[in-house]
Amino acid sequence: MMRFRGLLALAAVAACLAPADSLAQNPRLHATVGPGFTISLETPGGAAVKKLDPGTYEIVVRDLSDFHNFHLSGPSVNQSTTVEFEGTVTWTVSFREGYYSFQCDPHSYDLNGSFVVGDPPPPLNPMPTAKKLVATVGPGNTITLRTAAGAMVHGLKAGAYAITVRDRTRKHNFHLIGAGVNRKTRVAQIVTITWKVTLKAGLLRFFSDAAATKLRGSVKVS
Repeated sequence: MMRFRGLLALAAVAACLAPADSLAQNPRLHATVGPGFTISLETPGGAAVKKLDPGTYEIVVRDLSDFHNFHLSGPSVNQSTTVEFEGTVTWTVSFREGYYSFQCDPHSYDLNGSFVVGDPPPPLNPMPTAKKLVATVGPGNTITLRTAAGAMVHGLKAGAYAITVRDRTRKHNFHLIGAGVNRKTRVAQIVTITWKVTLKAGLLRFFSDAAATKLRGSVKVS
């Protein structure tokens, strides 16, 4: 009889431990950025994350580039690797009902994604669509600002813009200055990057810091 009671006690202990042990296993997601211009957030089966249930998740982040980072944000969540970091980290995050996004901060226009958690109401103020521009410096002594279709820019309307900057020379850089805007690439660096900017009325100037009197241009923003 005593042996039977002992077995019952062990069974009760096992029954209590099993649920706690299973609850410790949070759902896992896989985030990757790089080595090229790619970024993703996927389930263990490789499907892109579009919608999740609220709850706690483990996110294994593989940052495979020293010129990208992985930045996850949304209600009560703001986690990111640094641009210089290369390696793997694991975050434990709690998602609640709402809208979430992920991006590479230096290349946020090109490398980004989003998903929804639960069934939140539609966002009240959706972000306006940014107009696209292309800025180029080099490979020789040239500097231009064009529309996405390739036409030279002679005037712009105030508003949100996504400017893809193609710095093709180590001799120069692309420097953009206007009302509330001061962005530039580095001299001696060849890079393609996209800037999200809000242009206000005034004169928008662009030039190379290495030859500011020769490689320059300007556009009126109204």
